[in-house]
Amino acid sequence: MASVCFYFQVHQPCRLKRYSVFDTTPDYFDEYKNSQILRKVADKCYLPANQLLLELINTFGGQFRCAFSLTGVLIEQLQKYYPQVLDSFKALADTGCVEFLSETYYHSLSFLYSREEFAEQVNMHRTLIRHTFGLEPKVFRNTELIYNNELAHLVSQLGFIGTLCEGADHILLGRSPNFLYRPPRCPEMTLLLKNYRLSDDIAFRFSNRSWKEWPLTAEKFAHWVNQVNGNGYTVNLFMDYETLGEHQWADTGIFDFMRHLPEKILQYGTNDFKTPSEVIASYPVSDELDVPHMVSWADTERDLSAWLGNAMQSNALHELYRLEEQVKDAGDPEILADWRKLQTSDHFYYMCTKYFADGDVHKYFNPYESPYDSYINFMNVLDNIRYRLRQVSARKQTPESKKLAIPHKSGIDKSQLLDRAELLNDR
Repeated sequence: MASVCFYFQVHQPCRLKRYSVFDTTPDYFDEYKNSQILRKVADKCYLPANQLLLELINTFGGQFRCAFSLTGVLIEQLQKYYPQVLDSFKALADTGCVEFLSETYYHSLSFLYSREEFAEQVNMHRTLIRHTFGLEPKVFRNTELIYNNELAHLVSQLGFIGTLCEGADHILLGRSPNFLYRPPRCPEMTLLLKNYRLSDDIAFRFSNRSWKEWPLTAEKFAHWVNQVNGNGYTVNLFMDYETLGEHQWADTGIFDFMRHLPEKILQYGTNDFKTPSEVIASYPVSDELDVPHMVSWADTERDLSAWLGNAMQSNALHELYRLEEQVKDAGDPEILADWRKLQTSDHFYYMCTKYFADGDVHKYFNPYESPYDSYINFMNVLDNIRYRLRQVSARKQTPESKKLAIPHKSGIDKSQLLDRAELLNDR
């Protein structure tokens, strides 16, 4: 028996406006661009893909099953710009054949910087999924599948039974990602590992005409899945949902591939589809998997260099999380919401200066001409957050001390920030 476990990540960030040192209004996010991109992706991917999956569930009497994780920032945008799409996800939830996973509400890197903020965002997201879909998430996936042993222990304490992880070769050490694993000293937690080779055949190589296996047919892929029998229990296919129709356009045949895949998988009679929690309930843990260092699903290195590979990224993240205590002490819900939207990992991916070998899917909607522009823009916004915090602090002071409040003027122009960015990157 080989169970196919499809998991789709669904996320769109709140992209920033071009924000200069001369801007003073707390109007950071580009509502027009965010709504336009969301509608474009929804029309090409979310709506047709949701309709297709619903048809597959009905056609095969519930035998086709899959899982999603929708970020909080995506759900907020769907509610605001395109509620019809959210309704289509609710229709999938109502079938009982779709599992919704939990993650950080803002698709953040908070686990790396603040365990308190991480736990708050996880609980926010869990509450949102419960209220939106009427479902209680049992399995966790961290932003960009960032994982180590400590994450497993923490999410186990938060009540989850399973965690998704990248099936990277350097952590498996010759073992197969098609078995279930357990973290050290964490008996209540089960790890589901991404089969990155088969996942990437769909997500990245599907339309690559120079790939020796092109064209990829449902029959061929089902044969590969069937070969897992005897060497594993589950084939975990984890990918961005935008694979269907956006990264792989409809004219590549991606929807036809998905339409025929369940039939080809099921025709062997020994294979099926399961959600992550069903996989955990159905199969035993085969071995312990020790992951002391951080691993992710990003590019060929499978590490954190996509978000922490240069000094600009490190500086921006450090300065952002330095404000946590001030932001929470301020008691201003608008400042808190803005600060949390700035935590979304995409902002730091836009500052990346390395080359990516896996298709640059995060840069697909990159609004900046260079990583330095991204850094400058982000730091300008962060400077305004600091100004707003000073304003809140000044209002809490006595009338005498208010006279000493310093008016907002950063004194840093774009050229100075650019020099700072270049200096940081040279370190």
